[in-house]
Amino acid sequence: MFKNEKAIVVFSGGQDSTTCLFWAKKHFAEVEVVTFDYGQRHKLEIEVAAEIARDLDVEQTVLDMSLLNQLSPNALTRSDIEITQEEGQLPSTFVDGRNHLFLSFAAVMAKQKGARHIITGVCETDFSGYPDCRDVFVKSLNVTLNLAMDYEFVIHTPLMWLNKAETWALSDELGAFDYVRERTLTCYNGVIGSGCGECPACKLRQAGLDEYLTERGGAK
Repeated sequence: MFKNEKAIVVFSGGQDSTTCLFWAKKHFAEVEVVTFDYGQRHKLEIEVAAEIARDLDVEQTVLDMSLLNQLSPNALTRSDIEITQEEGQLPSTFVDGRNHLFLSFAAVMAKQKGARHIITGVCETDFSGYPDCRDVFVKSLNVTLNLAMDYEFVIHTPLMWLNKAETWALSDELGAFDYVRERTLTCYNGVIGSGCGECPACKLRQAGLDEYLTERGGAK
């Protein structure tokens, strides 16, 4: 689709961004990743992202975004805040404006590297009340970045309309199902692969996996 062009993937080493990385490697001639160090609960996330980038032979840039910890104290950046989610409320791991800032910084980097394509794993189908995961937000920011920097970016969201089962299906189509299942870190408690089974991220990931395996007729 974009075989002669360069892309930057916003990359955390989790299920969604790793699936997006495999998608990008299929569609673009050159792919790099950018990972944000924002004081997240487990530094292991940075290490996992670096390991996957090395393994898949893509250049990684790690940007210091520790100001997020200062701006928005929450359970994702503070180990002394409990991970909770009340009915009808945002989880305590929500970081205001995180995707907004990540995409904006990724765009600045992309322009310096001559890349016009930015890929992010945000998803509206599994939307948990995060306003900067919505399609309307991404499209709006895409226009804003193009105007602000006088540069024609395209922000790609391959997972935007997929639920977690469909995201697993996409990784399977890309030949990356086992890799994503075993090597990625989605868990808020820092457990690679299947995770802790208790945090909101693990429950969402496992429910999608169970649904996909049932549909596929494969073993769990």
